[in-house]
Amino acid sequence: MADGVKRHGLAVRLPFATPEAFLQGYGTLVTRGGIYLRTRSLFPPGTPVILEVKLEDGSRILYANAIVAFVTGTSTPGGVSGMGFKFITLDRASRRFLDSVAAAMPHARSTQPPVPKAVGPIDTRPEAVLAPTPPPSQVQAALPSIAAGQLTVSAPDASGITAPMFVPSQSLPKTGPIIGIDLGTSNSSAAIVRNGKPVMLRDEHGRALIPSMVALTSRGKLVVGEEAKAQMITNPRWTVAGFKRLLGRPWDSPDVLEVMRRFAWEVVKTDLGECAVQLADRIYRLEEMSALVLREVKRIAEAALKVPVNRAVITVPAWYSDRQRHAVREAAALTGLHVERIVNEPTAAALAYGHGRKLSQRVLVYDLGGGTFDASVLELNDTVYEVIATGGDNFLGGIDFDNAIVTWLMEDFTAKHGTAFSDRVALQRVADAAEKAKIALSSVTESKINVPFVTMIKGQPVDLALTMTRRKLVELTRVLVDQTMATCQEILAVKPIRADEIDAILLVGGQAKAPLVQERITVLFGRKPTFGADPEEAVALGAALLAHSIETQSGILLIDVLPMTIGIGIPGGHIVPLLARHTPLPATKKHRLVTTRDNQEELEVQIFQGEGTRAVENTFLGIFTVRDLPRKPRGGVAIEVTFELNNEGLLTISGRDELTGKIVQSKFVTKHTPESVRERLSDLADDQFQDQLESLGATGIRGMLRSLFE
Repeated sequence: MADGVKRHGLAVRLPFATPEAFLQGYGTLVTRGGIYLRTRSLFPPGTPVILEVKLEDGSRILYANAIVAFVTGTSTPGGVSGMGFKFITLDRASRRFLDSVAAAMPHARSTQPPVPKAVGPIDTRPEAVLAPTPPPSQVQAALPSIAAGQLTVSAPDASGITAPMFVPSQSLPKTGPIIGIDLGTSNSSAAIVRNGKPVMLRDEHGRALIPSMVALTSRGKLVVGEEAKAQMITNPRWTVAGFKRLLGRPWDSPDVLEVMRRFAWEVVKTDLGECAVQLADRIYRLEEMSALVLREVKRIAEAALKVPVNRAVITVPAWYSDRQRHAVREAAALTGLHVERIVNEPTAAALAYGHGRKLSQRVLVYDLGGGTFDASVLELNDTVYEVIATGGDNFLGGIDFDNAIVTWLMEDFTAKHGTAFSDRVALQRVADAAEKAKIALSSVTESKINVPFVTMIKGQPVDLALTMTRRKLVELTRVLVDQTMATCQEILAVKPIRADEIDAILLVGGQAKAPLVQERITVLFGRKPTFGADPEEAVALGAALLAHSIETQSGILLIDVLPMTIGIGIPGGHIVPLLARHTPLPATKKHRLVTTRDNQEELEVQIFQGEGTRAVENTFLGIFTVRDLPRKPRGGVAIEVTFELNNEGLLTISGRDELTGKIVQSKFVTKHTPESVRERLSDLADDQFQDQLESLGATGIRGMLRSLFE
């Protein structure tokens, strides 16, 4: 090893077929800090070990540099022989796996290896083991208890050691029914097709909608769904809602700062520049938050169907970036779900609307949910659903309508009493009252808002009380609805399509029930909108129909489009677009890279997504690197880089040596933070900028100039 320390290699294959089985049978013996393995042959305490734990099919589940912290079974006759390993360093995937385990099991949060019951006293003396160290093949293990997980396989890590990565499409179980899941900002739900019709899957109380909330109770227990919602008012700081808005987003974006201002829960920054949530002394990645909600959806589905559920079609906002779509897949993998397909929410709603009707229509889906807005124009021809154009806003939804009301309520309170209040519990009570009033005003013309004892003024308790009219609600939220109308007009201009050429306007999402939304759509399109299914269930029902089509191969054809342009960053902080917004999926684009220095051994491309002409205006997707190039004069090596988008809009990149035709050694990673990439692009000197222009070629230069000056 580079540090001069001799480490023993230890590979352990456990008799478990899946990560779920591993955790059910072995979960009590794993923590974030270590693992206990039962074995007859022992290493002395203090022995450095490179530890690899595999499932019975040889797939890795843990990989770490570790040290033997203690042994058992050496000092007492009849004691159980085994070793406790303390993790020193973990590869990234193992760390994520253990974080997900710790999110589900309180004991696993320990930074020390577990000490099992009934194994006898532990021994930490270096001289405790006198027998020679065993070869890895002699190590056996097996013991008990708990659930949730992911499967990993081998892949080279940046550190040079072999490390596991997520490969859910190859690794997770592909048995049993496929359900449709709507992973929503406010609520999540699941559906399945029965007797040819999609139906919602309901919990033991008959509820189809599961609040997309995670909370930490005063006793340190993580709860999800209704249990989490129940403590929203009393403990808002440890109740996380609306986190879908931040999934896959860089921590320093203005949108994230806005969420931090609006919500009581704490957003922190990861070492990769992404967002995470802090509850008490524990930090949770947003993929973990989403995984906890998905696990609750999975639990309810399994209870309703009375069979294990391992496969799903999951919906996402149409405006989600590649990075966000991968984050949803990772969240599903953490909870043991194989994702058959990611599908855009408006497309799923159109499926629910058109199912069995043999329509030939041009439809606009207006999807205004709790946290996001999407609009898509689709052409429906029987079982073919083709997206023509799509647009949206990941930071516009029912939450913003609630906040507009809260702002007005606080201004009114301050005007009446000459003072404001900032107590988080009181503010959450006001927000809860605002949401209830908003919902009521969809069916009545006025609603009383009464929040007793919101604060103390001069030693006396003071209420917040007033009557809100529908007219006032319209006044407060018109600007938000107008933003959605502007998006609709923008996507109509893509084709272009006149408003009167739309055959139907389909309303989806809870906030789409607002009378103002329906009035403005009627004015814009000259016709009243329609509700196909229940607006809050349509997306899950459409996902179930697609799931059924995949399962039965019944022939539903979805043709979607790329929601946002994908391009490469160049020195100076600019973007060269490669795959334009609204490109039909799947799609492929080739790009030529040429060495710009003598004996250059590496080429690197920064990948971004968005409509801005500069890197700072777009979402950083990752860095594609080609290594070990032959040492030749400048311009002597040319690499053809292929960008491939599948039908979900997920990106893969590969490189090929133009001279030999061979696929070159390359890697597409997101280990750099967005800030570091943008700094590298901005700080490069003018001569390097000229080198980059030369590597683009004439076509690339023309495209860059168009993007900068049109």
